[in-house]
Amino acid sequence: MEKYICKMCGTQFPLSNLYPESCPICMEERQYLGPRGQEWTTLNELKESQAFKNEIQKDESNLYSMKTVPEFAIGQTAYLVQTNGFNLMWDCITYLDEHTIETIKELGGIDAIALSHPHYYSAQAEWAETFNVPIYIHEDDREWVMRDSEHIIFWSGESLKLQDGLVIHRLGGHFKGGAVLHWEKGNEGKGILLTGDIIQVVADRQWVSFMYSYPNLIPLSAETVERMANKIKPLTFDRIYNAFHRVIEKEADLAVQQSAERYAKAIRGELFQT
Repeated sequence: MEKYICKMCGTQFPLSNLYPESCPICMEERQYLGPRGQEWTTLNELKESQAFKNEIQKDESNLYSMKTVPEFAIGQTAYLVQTNGFNLMWDCITYLDEHTIETIKELGGIDAIALSHPHYYSAQAEWAETFNVPIYIHEDDREWVMRDSEHIIFWSGESLKLQDGLVIHRLGGHFKGGAVLHWEKGNEGKGILLTGDIIQVVADRQWVSFMYSYPNLIPLSAETVERMANKIKPLTFDRIYNAFHRVIEKEADLAVQQSAERYAKAIRGELFQT
């Protein structure tokens, strides 16, 4: 029996003698299947190939990023946030090997995992079992958990305090339970928002955007984006990290509000005429 992994999104499925019929996450319009159709692998196959490794780097004080190279599946970055002796893994990646485990242990280990949305659930249960830690997922996205685990805690409501100064906020948008992490003490007390791609840092690093589907370019409504922006307006943060290691270095709070305003005008046909 194997725990099969979808090659397109990196999601790991429960033990099975047969390949899953399909990956529900990739069959849905927010993701996609490549031209070769549904393909599967396993974590053992990935490790035995010796083709992959995880790069773990320090981005700033008490913040590390983790990315698999060469890129696998969606290619997202996960982060390790350290605060008050508590190490949180924000979002997840599929690949996990002994070198990664030892490196993370040297950094103090992991005390919990929290996720922005289903595209980054990947091998979350594998990571949680390895480090024996809870996984925090908003209950609105329960249906997208492909491999259940006793480590998963489904939280509800609009926010969840994990530690003093470390709070998850549900914004919705990209997914109903889409969440961001507010790290109040990060960036020397100026605050950091880790957003997955619930709020997406774009090519022009002074702006962000918001989408229902990024690969298929399906927008959100103006009203949804305005609601999302209003939800984080009370939060103090000067910097944003997204799921692809794009960073707004300063005045990120202002960038979100200005971007939401621009987005709403564009959707309503008030920004330009072409």
